[in-house]
Amino acid sequence: MTARAIEQHLSVCHTCNLLQQLPATHAHATCPRCGSAVHARKTNSLQRTWALVIAAVFLFLPANLLPIMAVTSLGSTQADTIMSGVMHLLAHGAWPLAAIVFFASVVVPLFKIIALVLLLVSVQRRSTWRPVERTRLYRLTELLGRWSMVDIFVVTVLAALVHAGMLAEVRVQPGAIFFGAVVVVTMLAAEGFDPRLIWDRLGRESHPHEG
Repeated sequence: MTARAIEQHLSVCHTCNLLQQLPATHAHATCPRCGSAVHARKTNSLQRTWALVIAAVFLFLPANLLPIMAVTSLGSTQADTIMSGVMHLLAHGAWPLAAIVFFASVVVPLFKIIALVLLLVSVQRRSTWRPVERTRLYRLTELLGRWSMVDIFVVTVLAALVHAGMLAEVRVQPGAIFFGAVVVVTMLAAEGFDPRLIWDRLGRESHPHEG
């Protein structure tokens, strides 16, 4: 069987992707190209990712239950949550924008949370189930993180357009703050998870520096 990179004391820099030799005495070094710390495995990866995922779950509820913006026009104020905003867009025939907001603001954050929980549980249970597919799932989760701010972007653009037209007043509500926190926390959770742990658990002895 071909020796694994960790058995040959090889690791890739998380910043510049330079493959390099680690000292045999310990599992970390400094990247000679960019100066970043290089580890055989991310330190305490599982613990940190679990903490961030749990925080994301608690933030996700108020992010969807509390209003994200309030529009005041002609003395009347209407506050909208993410879902009520989606329904409002549908009612006015803007179904493409409604679909984008729903997908980016509800489906993507929920998908990231569920995917990270699945990856964490599978690693902790030393699962040998479909390691390639689980690695691809992680890559997809990491890739989707940057697209979750579409809803905040829509609120920002709407506020700018309304103020430019002097037609009404748009104010950001607490739900937007919680939603932004969900996006940031899930991005940090995806970044903190070490996908190499998926392969370490395939019936092999765990490396002593795993998270």
